[in-house]
Amino acid sequence: MFDSIGPAGAGRAWPGRTGDIMADDSIKEIVKQKYGLVALRVTSEGGACGSSTSSECDPVTSNLYAADETTALPAEAVAASRGCGNPTALAELRAGEVVLDLGSGGGIDVLLSARRVGPRGKAYGLDMTDEMLALARENQKRAEVDNVEFLRGEIEAIPLPDDSVDVIISNCVINLSADKDRVFAEAFRVLKPGGRFAVSDVVVRGAVPAEIRRNVELWIGCVAGALEDEEYRGKLAQAGFEAIDLEPTRVYRAEDAAGLLAGSGLDTAAIAREVDGKFISAFVRARKPLR
Repeated sequence: MFDSIGPAGAGRAWPGRTGDIMADDSIKEIVKQKYGLVALRVTSEGGACGSSTSSECDPVTSNLYAADETTALPAEAVAASRGCGNPTALAELRAGEVVLDLGSGGGIDVLLSARRVGPRGKAYGLDMTDEMLALARENQKRAEVDNVEFLRGEIEAIPLPDDSVDVIISNCVINLSADKDRVFAEAFRVLKPGGRFAVSDVVVRGAVPAEIRRNVELWIGCVAGALEDEEYRGKLAQAGFEAIDLEPTRVYRAEDAAGLLAGSGLDTAAIAREVDGKFISAFVRARKPLR
């Protein structure tokens, strides 16, 4: 679950949500600090969360990539992974395409995408955290990949022209944004007509206790900011997308929730029972219509 969050704003509640939400500015700064520390820790210590050999990570971030995908990548790129899926394996990338990863972190999905689109294609990574960008660029050098460019910015204001990208991917980042409508509008803008939206994200089925929605640590942990599945579909449609599909890839049970809630200060046993089966990782597909 890589880092990106919405633009500054007054502390506002989520539409249809219960409870106060910390100001967007504060969430963004906390996210930056957390993932900056992740990048620094990876640089100094290593410790992979995304690989099939990971054993000390939460159930959202572990066992996402096959060994044959990661063996040719720098260990630091794998270690920095905080995703909830493997969008590059599901996006059906083709040679010569231009790909954009929203919230690219240490660069694992960008490097995998660059391999899939080949030398005639290009893979962009967009991230707002300086430490992650530095790590990603170092990983690019180590991987000796030329068809990659990492951009500094926020996913609500993508620094690319209209109609310039064939495919947008993202790995457990959009759920962290405080302005998802803006994210989807920007994704629609930069995609070429017929372009594809293919992201992994955490989504919710049914009502979730307000305590979780209010907890910033869980927000940063890829849980509290998640949209309900039908709301996700609705926002994509409102942005102009068609052929919207949401495919569950993992369903988190009560025992998984207990691990995710550890350290939150909540009654983990009671909350875990209430959220059993409601949080899922999903692969979300959509398409920008042809003109």
